[in-house]
Amino acid sequence: MGPFTLAVDVKSSSSVPSDTSKQKIHNLQLAPKKFFAAVSAGDEKPFDFFRTFFEGVIAGGTAGVVVETVLYPIDTIKTRLQAAQGGGKIVLKGLYSGLAGNIAGVLPASGIFVGVYEPTKQKLLKTFPDKLSAVAHLTAGAIGGLAASLVRVPTEVVKQRMQTRQFASAPDAARLIVSKEGFKGLYAGYGSFLLRDLPFDAIQFCIYEQLRIGYKLAARRDLNDPENAVIGAFAGAVTGALTTPLDVIKTRLMIQGSTNQYKGIFDCVQTVVREEGPRALLKGIGPRVLWIGIGGSVFFGVLESTKRFLAERRPNSHPESNSKQE
Repeated sequence: MGPFTLAVDVKSSSSVPSDTSKQKIHNLQLAPKKFFAAVSAGDEKPFDFFRTFFEGVIAGGTAGVVVETVLYPIDTIKTRLQAAQGGGKIVLKGLYSGLAGNIAGVLPASGIFVGVYEPTKQKLLKTFPDKLSAVAHLTAGAIGGLAASLVRVPTEVVKQRMQTRQFASAPDAARLIVSKEGFKGLYAGYGSFLLRDLPFDAIQFCIYEQLRIGYKLAARRDLNDPENAVIGAFAGAVTGALTTPLDVIKTRLMIQGSTNQYKGIFDCVQTVVREEGPRALLKGIGPRVLWIGIGGSVFFGVLESTKRFLAERRPNSHPESNSKQE
């Protein structure tokens, strides 16, 4: 719509000040009340699902590979801590064991996650009221995690078997797992993986998005890369600490192989608590919080930079319009 035009009769020019003041009051009454961390879908361009998906795949894949390469040794130490039973010692050799095979899985998994998350998020933000933006972020995070799990789980199984020095290479690990345990061996611990990752993805991205929106409303400007990185680190560290028990159970189920030490999620929880005490469910919390905190900083920093880079190269793109879709 174009701007409102105020028609003034020449003979009644003395009434202009009062009419102007009435117009201002009317505009104030029409202005919607802003909630903290609320978003508005007004004045947006038509939603382009395929472009949003494509840009999300590129941005997510790039961010996933960078963060996995940088922080892989910390993840290896965390896995070995969680796998150790009783007073077992932690081996600090081969901290990059399985990195190449893991990147081959992380690239598509991260791409799929963000590729599904971004259009889902934008669609839900247009569907839900402004004050329910957190619900949109939670739901989009869970849906993205579910889609990515089809690639994430086999990658995670192979990676953790190699981190615990069960296999020498990713191809050998995948081949031997399938030959000994069947194809379902690549999806060992799938239920516990979803139990950990769906809440993790939903909570982490919700915290991150809500903090970004709140910060932008307070600062009245777009965030820069260091600010995105700090918010990402906080969101990752908090979510990592909250989901550590789920991560321990997931690790135990994934690395047990054909021994079938645990019969399922609840049996695993009961066995670990009975044999090692409740504190065993917090094994590796230090490396996990450190790893995911730093990882959140790197991931979201690279993610936002890549999204901005791609958005600036859209045909007829405008920076201010790109910043409206959160």
